[in-house]
Order: sequence, then structure tokens, then C-alpha cells
Amino acid sequence: MVQTILILAANPKDTLRVRLEEEVREIDAGLKRARQRDQFVLEQKWAVRPRDIQRAMLDINPQIVHFSGHGAGDEGLVFEDETGQAKLVNSEALARLFNLFANNVECIVLNGCYSEVQADAISQHIKYVIGMRQAIGDKAAIEFAVGFYDALGAGRSIEFAYNSGCVAIRLAGISEELTPTLKKKPNIGDTILRHNSRYNRTVESSPFSSSFFRVPGILTSIITIIVTGVLISFFTSHMNSK
Repeated sequence: MVQTILILAANPKDTLRVRLEEEVREIDAGLKRARQRDQFVLEQKWAVRPRDIQRAMLDINPQIVHFSGHGAGDEGLVFEDETGQAKLVNSEALARLFNLFANNVECIVLNGCYSEVQADAISQHIKYVIGMRQAIGDKAAIEFAVGFYDALGAGRSIEFAYNSGCVAIRLAGISEELTPTLKKKPNIGDTILRHNSRYNRTVESSPFSSSFFRVPGILTSIITIIVTGVLISFFTSHMNSK
């Protein structure tokens, strides 16, 4: 199945200039040379305003969304207003927006500083969301994006691609490989160990299952006390008879 990747790029006039063009160019070049290049379509939106996000989602209906720009932690991601100045969109608004498209979107990459907050919120609805724990340098952000999409283009999974992106940062000699973080929607398990991992998580998280597993321990203690009492009575009677 052909997957559409939507790039949302924003670098407002009143923010630090970053090399978004280079990042997108490298992503595009990597996908064009990829073994499975026919399986991906890259769509780009620049100088994105808040309303442009929803319009792009409706028009393009992507499976992967890639934000490239600035993040401001708890305050939100930085987009542009009508004059090209910074406009913040908070975590709740983004989570509610992407929840509308949860049936189609597989992964969202937030390649901006301090975007872990938004990743946490969005991952309640979307299977895989990648954010940044702290500030990330231009070079590290580009290396991560290249490593991530090169792996996807080779037919690898989202989790493999995430790890590939982190390794790419380190291979470039940049000590920021721990900055990207992968968030999973609750109850999303590894595909290889799907049955076992889901069963184990259900047992551990269910309030009924935890009670169920405590009951045998209580019964064992009661039985032990009864048996101990019977044995003591038996030996006491036996000694007295002598």
C-alpha cells in the first residue's frame, strides 16, 4: 500500500532560522533512492499556519505526518500567523486534531525542540509519535530524519526506523542520540510478540486479574496454618500418650 508522508514546516520570521529546506531535501532524496520508493508519496506544506494543518490533513489524508520547526515545551509547537510571526498551538489542540484522523495516521514525527510534551498527548490517539526530550541541534535533527526515512524506504518498521534515526545521529559524531523519544499509543505491542505481550499486559493492568492472583496466596496461607495446627495437635497428643 502506498503511504503518503505529509511535511509540515514552519520557521516564523521572529524565530531562529533553521535549515528546514535541507531537512526536507534530504528526506526527499532518501526516499527517491529507496528500494521501496514506489511505496511513498511526499507532500510538503511550508510556512504552515494552524488552519493549514487541518486543511492539509483533510486534503492529503496522510499515513505519516512530519513536523519540522520549533517547539516550546508546555507552550506548544510553533507555527505561523497571517503575518509570518510565531503562533503557538498547544498539546491539547494538536491531540484533538490528530484524534480525528487516528484511523488513517500511523505515525507522527515532531522534529522540533522540547516536543515530548506534544508527543505524550498525541500518542493517546496515534499509534506511534516521536518527539524530542530537549533542544535538538539542526544537524542532529537532519541526521535523525534521514536515518528514519531511509529505514522506512527500505521496508523497515516504525520502531526500527526510530532506532535507525538515533543511530544516524551518533554515526555523525553528534552526542544527541538520546534526544528523540518514541511514544506508543497505550496497548500497542510489538508485532512479533503480539499475542504473548498483549496477554501479559492485560493480566498486569486489570484490577480483576491482580485480585485473582492474590487469592491463591491467601488460600495457601490459610491451608498452611490449618495443616500446621493439625500436626502440632497430633504430635502433642502422641507425646502425651507416651
